[in-house]
Amino acid sequence: MNALTTVERRGMSAISTPGGRMLIVAADQRNGMKAAMKDAPGGPGSISADELAAAKADLVRYLAVEAPAILLDPEVALPAVVDDGVLERGTSLVVGMDASGYETADGLRYTRFVPGVTARRVRELGGDAAKMLWYTRPDRQDADSRVATEMRELIQACTDEGVLLIVELLTYQLEDETDEQYAAAFPGLVAEGARLAVACGAKVLKLQYPGSAEGCAAVTAAADGVPWAVLSAGVDHETFLGQVGTAMAHGAAGAMAGRSLWKDSLSVSADLRKDYLTKRALPRLHELAAVVDGRR
Repeated sequence: MNALTTVERRGMSAISTPGGRMLIVAADQRNGMKAAMKDAPGGPGSISADELAAAKADLVRYLAVEAPAILLDPEVALPAVVDDGVLERGTSLVVGMDASGYETADGLRYTRFVPGVTARRVRELGGDAAKMLWYTRPDRQDADSRVATEMRELIQACTDEGVLLIVELLTYQLEDETDEQYAAAFPGLVAEGARLAVACGAKVLKLQYPGSAEGCAAVTAAADGVPWAVLSAGVDHETFLGQVGTAMAHGAAGAMAGRSLWKDSLSVSADLRKDYLTKRALPRLHELAAVVDGRR
């Protein structure tokens, strides 16, 4: 287990429920959030940066206000939601460090950092914690790989700065891999990705649901005491509740939910957004919190 420093423990507490379980509303998406705003007059592609920023602010205002923490991006949402007083004192801030999309090299995917967003910048933006996404194929990447080197360097930089870093991992299908081959490999890829990240010093993980109770148990074993939260990956709310319940019963330490909460609750209309977020998304957050804390 990679031990948390004192200040990292404070960060962990900030993103957790009173019961000590991680629960974060994920709202750092850019293109994915635009796609959810289907009622834009010119289609999702016509949504401006200001309109997207307004939607993110409403996610904070009407949804994250009842969550321990919200994950936001430094390209659109920050620092405005802090400077404008939208983010209330009781909701902690996780700053996403990864840029949209990915680049490829030798058939593998690599994420990019948002320019200028360092561990120090996370602090300057008012962050209680940071999050960085890496694409992983642990069957092709080892401790000497580019992705492992990047992980070690950022984990150390965040530790030195006193910033808790959540390491998010996404595995993916290779171009020469059939659907059947990838489906068979997927649970092991999630678990081995966790093992690689922990070997690189990761102290908190955000992972895909590995598909079953057995898969969750294998991830927990691979994490070797490092807490991991399951991400929603765009599945519907009821499906995600079941996944979180299974994951929690087999060693997970929480959940980080984005589209499963709000994908049908965004609009270019501020009035409709408020109505949808308070009547659709917020009850879902309450249900998710009950599952995370073992009350459902």
